[in-house]
Amino acid sequence: MAKLYFNFSAMNAGKSTLLLQASYNYQERGMQTLLFTAAIDDRAGLGEIASRIGLSAHAHIFADDLDMFAYIEAKQQAGPLHAIFVDEAQFLSTEQVWQLARVADKLKLPVMCYGLRTDFQGKLFPGSEALLAIADILREIRTICWCGSKATMVARMDENGNIVDEGAQVVIGGNQTYISLCRHHWLERQLSPTKTEDITCTPAEATVG
Repeated sequence: MAKLYFNFSAMNAGKSTLLLQASYNYQERGMQTLLFTAAIDDRAGLGEIASRIGLSAHAHIFADDLDMFAYIEAKQQAGPLHAIFVDEAQFLSTEQVWQLARVADKLKLPVMCYGLRTDFQGKLFPGSEALLAIADILREIRTICWCGSKATMVARMDENGNIVDEGAQVVIGGNQTYISLCRHHWLERQLSPTKTEDITCTPAEATVG
């Protein structure tokens, strides 16, 4: 039975790398995949999924007005299709998440979504909230805070490198705008260690992936 998956993490955990690798694994076995990314995120170019380690692939774009079920159904009718991959899934609307659930249930296609869980204020994105509620499989992709503990939060910085607490939920940016932190240092608004802090961590805390 096909399932709806949500692979979530903080920033810079390698979500796009894992998506591209998983899609490649399908293609290597002669299977066809359909990739999506958000129209709002054009950092790598419109309709491009790119990882920090240099992997990239072209993708179809989604905005709020795209009926994901109808679009994917038409693609399936046009030719063989074996899996759906969605990058930046936090930008899906609630309705689109339900459409993707129908893709898994009615079209019998596995749907793998990758995205952030929360924004810079610690609040769920609408797409992430819906995925956490109805996805069949939830998988956390781990990354680490500067202290070595698991990073679960995302902080947004202004042009001077200071953490900001207010503003629009969606502001597209990379490492110069966002940093992943553990909950403790996100609450403390601390972006780096002080001279007296010991930032060593146990192997279990440092595990990524």
